[in-house]
Amino acid sequence: MKALLSVFDKTGIEDLGQRLTDAGYELISTGGTYRSLADAGVAVRQVSDVTGSPEILEGRVKTLHPVIHGGLLARRDSPAHLAELGQHGIAAIDVVAVNLYPFVATVSKAGVTLDDALENIDIGGPAMLRAAAKNFPAVAVMVDPADYGWVADALAGDGLDLRQRRNLAAKAFQHVAVYDAAVAEYLAADPAAGTELPQQMTIGLSRVSSLRYGENPHQRGALYVTAAGGSGGLARARQWHGRELSFNNLMDADAAWRTVSDYADPSVCVVKHANPCGLASRDDVAQAYQLAYAGDPVSAFGGIVGFNRAVTAAAAEAMGPVFYEVVVAPGYDGDALEILQRKRNLRILSVEPAVSAAGTTTYDVRPLSGGVLVQTPDASDEDPSAWTTATERAPTATELADLAFAWKAVKHIKSNAIAFVKDRTLVGMGAGQPNRVVSVHLSQRAAGDQAAGCVLASDAFFPFPDNIELAAAAGITAIVQPGGSIRDDEVIAAANAAGIAMVFTGVRHFRH
Repeated sequence: MKALLSVFDKTGIEDLGQRLTDAGYELISTGGTYRSLADAGVAVRQVSDVTGSPEILEGRVKTLHPVIHGGLLARRDSPAHLAELGQHGIAAIDVVAVNLYPFVATVSKAGVTLDDALENIDIGGPAMLRAAAKNFPAVAVMVDPADYGWVADALAGDGLDLRQRRNLAAKAFQHVAVYDAAVAEYLAADPAAGTELPQQMTIGLSRVSSLRYGENPHQRGALYVTAAGGSGGLARARQWHGRELSFNNLMDADAAWRTVSDYADPSVCVVKHANPCGLASRDDVAQAYQLAYAGDPVSAFGGIVGFNRAVTAAAAEAMGPVFYEVVVAPGYDGDALEILQRKRNLRILSVEPAVSAAGTTTYDVRPLSGGVLVQTPDASDEDPSAWTTATERAPTATELADLAFAWKAVKHIKSNAIAFVKDRTLVGMGAGQPNRVVSVHLSQRAAGDQAAGCVLASDAFFPFPDNIELAAAAGITAIVQPGGSIRDDEVIAAANAAGIAMVFTGVRHFRH
């Protein structure tokens, strides 16, 4: 019986080698793995001694040889295959442990060159894994050091059953598929390749944790990160305190984090069911929190709070009287963490900005029946000074600052989205309505007496002037919207009649 061990990650390999040797397997290996085993006193032969061929091309060709792949691929239930092995002096290989060159880790480094990336594309490893996994009824294949122990136990005992072998093979093929996806994504992310989305796309994912359930208790759920590398973002958040995170917690926490991350000034967002219901910017995060909470105290109960600055002790104390599910921030200053931890069940997360690995592209992927929709993220960098004034009156400097704030806010609210803003504070919003008039009405109702003097942002153009008339009745003084309706002239006329300043951005921010 023979076992082929060839790993980049040497974790547990000496112990596996010794246990396989004790179970009667003859070990063959390559390069660094051979040295690790030999240095540990484990009996092992070089692959080159088995094949009769030296490693060539600086190690690029080691295991790509008929003696290796014949030993992996021969069917043990085929007399013809076994006869051919004997004819050519090839021994069957029964166990394979392989993991691959660190391509993702390499391309994630700053300043990585194309030559560095190409040298870390593994060829022999995936070929061995695919061959072994194809022949899994006869060959046990391992890619994960976590499997070494139980597989060695089984091989030393009654052996692996077919289900176990099949599961190991599936894991090997998945491992190679994720690896190949990372390589393909890196090579496809060529700035000179144009802006067209690729004809074929594979997104490799690695599970971080299982969740108690999905969006509802009858659904299964898990958290994954992209296997192509990168860092930061909600999926890689550190949890300091609180119960296990649920699917909905993660969705809402990500909405809060994405919203506050759009603002340069210290900002706080309260999210409920994926929509910002409170949002404010101030120089002091405690004050920003208080204003964000005041935007909709009823909806804030049981919500998620996001900060784009470290939470201070004052901000933590201000949150005390309200029940929240999650707080997410870049960090926690002074006694803030200790204060928040007084709430036994509050989930406390720290998050760093998401950074994609070099040469990778971020996509927004949405499932639909029979397939998926893919788009680039809604991350356009807009300059309010470039907006077009559509009305007789231009917005004042104060109004323009609030319009800029509102325009960022409305991007994160489900369409049809309307935001009422005053003094860099969200005081009313309407989300997810089938018509825009209802969203304006809901914003007015939420704002109440504060609606007078607000500015309004709309994520898409106004199809009719009735929206403007309702906004004017609420006391809106300025509006930002994309423009582009066939009735823009009527909408502009209604704004002029009400003395409302209105600017067109030329950009739409639907969010479904």
